[in-house]
Parts: sequence; C-alpha cells; structure tokens
Amino acid sequence: MDPPPYPTLARTGLSRIADVMTSLPTPRGALTPDRPLSDLTWLRVGGPADWLFQPADEDDLAEFLAALDPSVAVFPLGMGSNLIVRDGGLRAVVIRLGRGFNGIEVHGDQITAGAAALDAHVAKRAAEAGLDLTFLRTIPGSIGGAVRMNAGCYGSYVADVLQEVRIVTRSGRVETLPVSALALRYRQSALPDGAVIVSASFRAPQGDSAALEAKMADQIARRDASQPTRDRSAGSTFRNPAGFSSTGRADDSHELKAWKVIDEAGMRGTTLGGAQMSPMHSNFLINTGGATAADLENLGEDVRKKVFQSSGITLEWEIMRVGERLQD
Repeated sequence: MDPPPYPTLARTGLSRIADVMTSLPTPRGALTPDRPLSDLTWLRVGGPADWLFQPADEDDLAEFLAALDPSVAVFPLGMGSNLIVRDGGLRAVVIRLGRGFNGIEVHGDQITAGAAALDAHVAKRAAEAGLDLTFLRTIPGSIGGAVRMNAGCYGSYVADVLQEVRIVTRSGRVETLPVSALALRYRQSALPDGAVIVSASFRAPQGDSAALEAKMADQIARRDASQPTRDRSAGSTFRNPAGFSSTGRADDSHELKAWKVIDEAGMRGTTLGGAQMSPMHSNFLINTGGATAADLENLGEDVRKKVFQSSGITLEWEIMRVGERLQD
C-alpha cells in the first residue's frame, strides 16, 4: 500500500525556490529552504524538503499555517523514527517541533505532554509520579508520532490511555479533539489532513514508582536482547498480519507475526545494496552503511513479494514512506 501523496512545489531549480521564498509567510521560528532530511531520520536516508519550518511556539505555528498558501502541503515530522524519506526529497513544508513543544506536566492521574516530548521521557516522568505509562518506554520517537500511529507494545496502546489531543489544523485553527474523534486502531488514526499535533493528554493507572521503574528496566533488557537496537533501523518494518502487537507474555502467540512469515519466506538477513533485513529480528529493516532510500524500500517490497508467494499474506508497511523517487 502506497503512502499518501504530498503534492507541493515542483523542484524546477533555484529560481523557483527563490520565487516561492518571497511568497511564504515570515514566522518567528526558523524557516530553512531546500533542507536535507537524511540527518533527521533514524535510517539516515532521503533527499531535501522544499522547506523545513521549526516554529517558535504554538502561536507561531498557527499564524504560519493560517497565512500559508492552501495549495502548499505540509508534513509534520517527529523524530523520524518510523520514516523513509525517498531520495528525491519531499515537496512540502516540513514542520518539526522543538523545545517549545516538549514539556511534560502531571496533575493527579493525568499527564499532558508536548508532541515533541520523547515517549521514553514521558514514561519515566509518569513512573516518578506513580503512574503507569511503562509501555511507552521502549517505543522510539515522540508523543506526536505515538498518537498518530496509536503506538503500542506488550498489549497496551495509546488508545487505552489517551484522553484528548491539541492540534493546529492546516488552516491554522487550534482545536482540542477527544480520543473518540481520532478513530484509533492498530497503527492508524483519523487525524485531519495536514493537522499538526502539539500536545496530548493521558489518564494513566496508578502504580508503585519503584515497581514501575523495575518493569521498564526489564522491558529495556528484553528489547535489547531481541531487537537490533544498535543498528540504524526504523523499528518494525511491517504491521503484524494478526492485527495487534506482541503482548510480551509467555503465552504470546507468534502465528501471523510479521517476523515469522518473513522467516518462513526465507528473507531473514537478505540484503540489497546497503539495506538488510536484520539477522537478529527479521521484521527490522536496517541501513548497514551507505544504503539509499531506494535500497531500503525496494528490499521491503522484495520481502512483501516473497511473503505473498510463500503464504498468500500481503504485508502492510508500518514504516511511513514519503517523497519522490529519483529518476533513473
């Protein structure tokens, strides 16, 4: 399944970039033209965005989007932990939230976190307050992405604890949406097109701080023993055909797990250019060094083809793929 398109400014040379530069709103935050994105993704691949916008605060973001030509697409970028930017780059204004959006506040059993707050930091801050968001500890990335993808592991999901999200719409309106409006499901949500999540509020079950810390330490140890955490990857490459993540329990069933059908198709450890399906965990696509976005995506498509031939199962990408391929 192809990712949603982001149709925007055609790359037609420096003169076009200069023309567009004069028509964009002038924000208080940083606005950088033709910005390479490879250093902003965990896989370290991809071409440039037409623009990278780093808003100073929520008002700056809202004012910029309200003034931005509606024909120009925007793409919210978190930590780049679940993303392949194609080698031709992204024809959009890429919005990356920074320090003004990473606060974490605790009030009773409710935690409100900025979209740029790291999942792991939120889990640790919650544990200190005696609140259980431990499942977030091993999920790479930030809260905005976790909400958008309904991230989860060990049988828990964002949908189980999320109360509401604050967003800035593509037209620049600030809105608060209840969790029911997001239609959260396995690795999917129904956020409005072009919406940028700026914060999310959770209600977490209570627990003993020391026990929660020990639980997270155990989760980290189990993750590091089974996943290639020292390699350049983007987490799980494909969604589990079963439609849910691993529970982490001893009685967890491995039928219809992505790694299992990949193994059965003989694709564990397979390489293409600098890309490889990890020998340690066959549902992790890694950049062994020098991989292009095309190497990674093409190897993933080879895996999908082999799995279908082997089992009749069509794997769906969990990693988001955006941007333009380079022309041969």
